[in-house]
Amino acid sequence: ASTKSTLSYCPVFGGNYKQPVQLVKETREPIGAKPGQISKIDYEYERNGTAAVFLFTEPLAGWRKVSVRQQRTAVDWAYEIQALLDQVILVCDQLNTHQLASLYKAFKPSEARRLWHRLQVHHTPKHGSWLNIAEIELSLFTRQCLCRRIPDLETLKRESKAWQQKRNAASKRVDWQFTTEDARIRLKRLYPQFQN
Repeated sequence: ASTKSTLSYCPVFGGNYKQPVQLVKETREPIGAKPGQISKIDYEYERNGTAAVFLFTEPLAGWRKVSVRQQRTAVDWAYEIQALLDQVILVCDQLNTHQLASLYKAFKPSEARRLWHRLQVHHTPKHGSWLNIAEIELSLFTRQCLCRRIPDLETLKRESKAWQQKRNAASKRVDWQFTTEDARIRLKRLYPQFQN
């Protein structure tokens, strides 16, 4: 039996897997709120590139890790996994970067083999998802951290780390109660049909 904790992983782009986090600068200095008045922010902005956010979560322990990178490639994923392997069992989806080849792209063959042998990957089923818990955490991250203009990668890293520390300090857990019985009812079309 493993002593590692189980971790869900979800690569994210601004709360939606398929879109990058857009970095947005103000073109004019916002005017802060005054008594009886709301703050004023110009609708005009300057696009300042994109970033990729990796979100890891251990829902039962109330722990999460957010990591910001300039892009999401096989090599980026491999470096994120290297940082986590001592403490986790990884549950990941079927994304093409989530494979042994990614480790070989990033590291020397001996290091890639060492990491792969320490990693227990439990892929999600093709027509279902074990990652809904990570998606819940991702949705919170998007609404609480990415809901405003973030001008550059360094600000995104700082804000992500602050959000992560606040959530971890509060030990916020995900109460996932979707049981096998619920799945048989709600996902009936995915289960085989037997007739007597």
